[in-house]
Amino acid sequence: MSEIRTKVQFVDIDDDMAGQRVDNFLRNFLKSIPKSMVYRILRKGEVRVNKKRVKAEYKLQAGDMVRIPPVTLEEKAEEVAPSTKLNKVAELENMVIYEDDHMLILNKPSGTAVHGGSGLKFGAIEALRALRPQARFLELVHRIDRDTSGILLVAKKRSALRHLQAQFREKTVKKFYFALVMGQWKSSCKVVNAPLLKNEVNSIVRVNPNGKLSETRFKIIEKFADATLVQASPITGRTHQIRVHTQYVGHPIAWDDRYGDRRFDAYTGKLGLDRLFLHAANIKFIHPATEEWMEINAPMEAKLERTLEGLRKQSS
Repeated sequence: MSEIRTKVQFVDIDDDMAGQRVDNFLRNFLKSIPKSMVYRILRKGEVRVNKKRVKAEYKLQAGDMVRIPPVTLEEKAEEVAPSTKLNKVAELENMVIYEDDHMLILNKPSGTAVHGGSGLKFGAIEALRALRPQARFLELVHRIDRDTSGILLVAKKRSALRHLQAQFREKTVKKFYFALVMGQWKSSCKVVNAPLLKNEVNSIVRVNPNGKLSETRFKIIEKFADATLVQASPITGRTHQIRVHTQYVGHPIAWDDRYGDRRFDAYTGKLGLDRLFLHAANIKFIHPATEEWMEINAPMEAKLERTLEGLRKQSS
């Protein structure tokens, strides 16, 4: 591990950077230093905005000039950007299904985490930054599980990030997933309202009256002899929500290693399935610049389509 001492930096705040707290700006700008150091240099007055001391909660305005003092950064091997020659990184370039000046939308493969951490050297966002070194700003708008495939929104401007995340908070974004579940889903089961509580030790989520209110809406897409393809639309955004709600009503998702049923996995495995059958297939939201509604569809990978085709043959 080596250290780098930076020089004094002066940053002009533009419209896209404006509106954020200065402490959050510094934590993003100085990614390699601990949070405690950010607050220390603010408290000691070493950070200046327009030549004046500011508090952590100061909100930056367009036209502000921020002075960032010299700091010592630690270079860690695990923080090196992933090589763009790695197959998993390179394939993400082909998974971009929409892009403009404000955002890009990825059809994330199953097995790829959205970001590094917990023993993972990199995730989708780190890979995209390696593929787009010229991009000044790339941030996740939301998250989906590592084993879930499908739509992932990435903001290319801070203003777009704020706009899109506000839509998620206000629950105006409409998200639709495809899930292959065990057994015959009842047509009368259109909504599951069941509070969810996450175990912070092992991250397992359970239905619990002391948990957070959680709602998922379901629609049958196709019935098979011993399985059902359903469309799931989460109204709330809890961890593992769709996976736990399907399990709760007795229809776990195929190849769910936490909430699934091994008998169902063995059954679908004979058709070539070896991954969680949960795919973020469709999203509707307001474009952060044009203010017009957008609808994006992400196709399922061939392995999922082949599994459905196999089920159709068995059911005919």
